[in-house]
Amino acid sequence: MKLFEAFLLLCLIVCALAVSFTKDLLTSIIIFMSYSLSMAIIWVLLQSPDLAITEAAVGAGVTSVLFFVTLKKIRAIQKEDDDEQTEK
Repeated sequence: MKLFEAFLLLCLIVCALAVSFTKDLLTSIIIFMSYSLSMAIIWVLLQSPDLAITEAAVGAGVTSVLFFVTLKKIRAIQKEDDDEQTEK
């Protein structure tokens, strides 16, 4: 069990560093989701199911969906600007 906990803590550190150094926004969102999932598992291991459910729902669920929607809107705006520039 201690090995699994050490693996999860290592996963948290790696995910935090990877999000900081990743340039692709989609990859950053996916890494953030894995960070939240790892944190939710750690909360379960610490016998705090209310925090685990909250972390899974908000961290990996709602926040990630909002990030995906924002990313889609940003890319849609950039695509429209690119189309206008090619027409001129």
